[in-house]
Amino acid sequence: MATSPSTTTQYASEQFVESCGAILFNLSDSQNKTVCLIHYHAKNEWLLAKGRRNCGESRHEAALREVREETGYQAHLHPVRMYTRAPPIDEQGQMPDEPRSYPDLTEPFMVTVRQLGGDGESNVKIIWWYIATLDEGGFAGSGGSEEEFTPVFFSLEEAVKKLSFQNDRMVLQKAIALVET
Repeated sequence: MATSPSTTTQYASEQFVESCGAILFNLSDSQNKTVCLIHYHAKNEWLLAKGRRNCGESRHEAALREVREETGYQAHLHPVRMYTRAPPIDEQGQMPDEPRSYPDLTEPFMVTVRQLGGDGESNVKIIWWYIATLDEGGFAGSGGSEEEFTPVFFSLEEAVKKLSFQNDRMVLQKAIALVET
């Protein structure tokens, strides 16, 4: 039996956890766009809203639920023009596996894979990232159901600097670039 010529790593269901997050923008004032970060009190860290996907839940539903739970804000996915290797919904025939630009996508714009554990364990966390915007009237009833977090909106530039981790900064910078184009 032949092996794949590509480097391959496989994980059984007990070896991975899927998380989903969304970069929550307030785009109501096109001249003063802001983005929501959450302050994690226990570790004094500034983070992006994300969390584990529940069984039976779609990835985009999980991302929006986590935003609601951690920030208290209702949001919806924001369509952007972006490159993806996925074929269009109306694919006609065989298409080459290469990046193409599509308008108005609400697909994940980035995925993060983190190694978990130690001592030779082979466990990973896979985080699917989406772009979201506040629902109309989204400022009513703010304050998440998770008390360990406080949501704060920052200017785009300030938010990048405020994040505690470089990997999160890279995710946010990509999201900003997509929203700005």
